[in-house]
Amino acid sequence: MSSAQHDGTFSQLNKFEKLSWRPFIRDSGSKKRARWLQARRIFSPSCPNLRIPNRFLREGHCVPPARSGHRCVADSTNLYVFGGYNPDFEEAGGSENEDYPLFRELWRFHFATATWQQVRTEGYMPTELASMSAVLHGNNLLVFGGTGIPFGENNGNDVHVCNVQYKRWNLLNCRGKKPNKIYGQAMVIINGYLYVFGGTTGYLYSTDLHRLDLTTREWTHLKPNNAPSDLPEERYRHELAHDGQRIYILGGGTSWTSYSLDKIHAYNLETNYWEEIITKPHEKIGYPAARRCHSCVQVKDEVFICGGYNGELILSDLWKINLQTFQWTRLPAIMPEPAYFHCAAVTPAGCMYVHGGVVNMSGNRRTGSLYKVWLVVPSLLELTWEKLLKTFPHLAQLSTLQLLSLGLTHTLIQRLK
Repeated sequence: MSSAQHDGTFSQLNKFEKLSWRPFIRDSGSKKRARWLQARRIFSPSCPNLRIPNRFLREGHCVPPARSGHRCVADSTNLYVFGGYNPDFEEAGGSENEDYPLFRELWRFHFATATWQQVRTEGYMPTELASMSAVLHGNNLLVFGGTGIPFGENNGNDVHVCNVQYKRWNLLNCRGKKPNKIYGQAMVIINGYLYVFGGTTGYLYSTDLHRLDLTTREWTHLKPNNAPSDLPEERYRHELAHDGQRIYILGGGTSWTSYSLDKIHAYNLETNYWEEIITKPHEKIGYPAARRCHSCVQVKDEVFICGGYNGELILSDLWKINLQTFQWTRLPAIMPEPAYFHCAAVTPAGCMYVHGGVVNMSGNRRTGSLYKVWLVVPSLLELTWEKLLKTFPHLAQLSTLQLLSLGLTHTLIQRLK
């Protein structure tokens, strides 16, 4: 299908659309929270394997609670949201949430019906639920690292895999020397290899680069040929992009600094060297602000960064950089609420979904809002599909035979399921 034209044909390009949200609950249960925390202290140290029973499966919660530090991935049919953190006892589910203040859960947002569902999975779900890294590889959600509570004292360095079709978790048994137990790292998959860069133990920040061969399941600690002074600065909560030959680091920082985006470090897979690339500023407003804890998605040669924190302000802007020209462009879209420690993912068609994050520093408030924004002009197929779903909202309730008789293809029918 050809794409619609820019001039007025598609009004939603680079505009955020709010899809779901959860009302903000003020903490009215301080005594209840104190009793709960006391119970945790009584049970947890002496009986580490004893879990306080979850009396309610939370099936009635049709929208995920507000959270930060979680990760999300997307395919053509669903957005998957994993993990997260919220110190607000009531917002985090109260005594129903046996993993408070973390969320040991996987949610999916079904695009066709615009509905949330908590995914019931089998197998061992990881317990490092904040600032892990995640990527979707076929039907497999790969999760690496992350931290539990207290932050920095319960880190992970395992690769957990959840097959989103069969809804089962497995631990990937790997050979070689694993990376340190870290959180806040970033990772990408290139040609069957998983690359992991940076992160923190909670005390030390890393500039390490590791590679996992997904076929042999062997870890390798890559040691670039650069002098130590030419390596990227140690960091966490950065993001990665790639063009098949180079891995690019975008932003990140430490607890006391955020790194600028006028220069970008790139690891050359062929030469085993880190390179420093000078980017080109926006003609009128210069470079994006330095940031960490932002989100980042990639559509072909264009990389989009959104929100984050620059050490003083929570950001709400949306920028893109072209990996061929390294030109920065500020897009007109502005996040409805500035956020950091949020997550974002992009569909194969080029629609980005942004979920959660910290939206107020003084009140330490998080959001459960979900937004979408088209980063590219959608194809006529996508435009028609969206119009069809809005016109016939109960389409997903029809049988496969009924949908086939209406002329829908098997690919579109799969997106309804």
